[in-house]
Amino acid sequence: MLNKKQQRLRRARQTRVRIALQRKARLTVFRSNLHIYASVVSEDSSKVLATASTAEKELRDALKGNGGNVAAAQLVGKRIAEKAKAAGVEAVAFDRAGYAFHGRIKALAEAAREAGLKF
Repeated sequence: MLNKKQQRLRRARQTRVRIALQRKARLTVFRSNLHIYASVVSEDSSKVLATASTAEKELRDALKGNGGNVAAAQLVGKRIAEKAKAAGVEAVAFDRAGYAFHGRIKALAEAAREAGLKF
């Protein structure tokens, strides 16, 4: 019997196999109760090209505390798109890491799309 975390990681593993076939940079997210993290990883998964999270000082100051909500995820999405474009990445594959596409994950993805990242 798999627990919730093992089920999520199993879904994530299956998704990463399909993403690897696309030969694109990967926008991956991690969600905790207090924060949300996003990273852009190179095509061959050897290098992290850009990161953004609610644990960064500038975003913590802008949020005034709570980094575990939809507004925080929108800020992280906008920031990761800006950093990815600065690193020369225009198109990515979205790796939601086994999380359902709603709430904070959806807000981050939509904000990144609005900021110009294509996926």
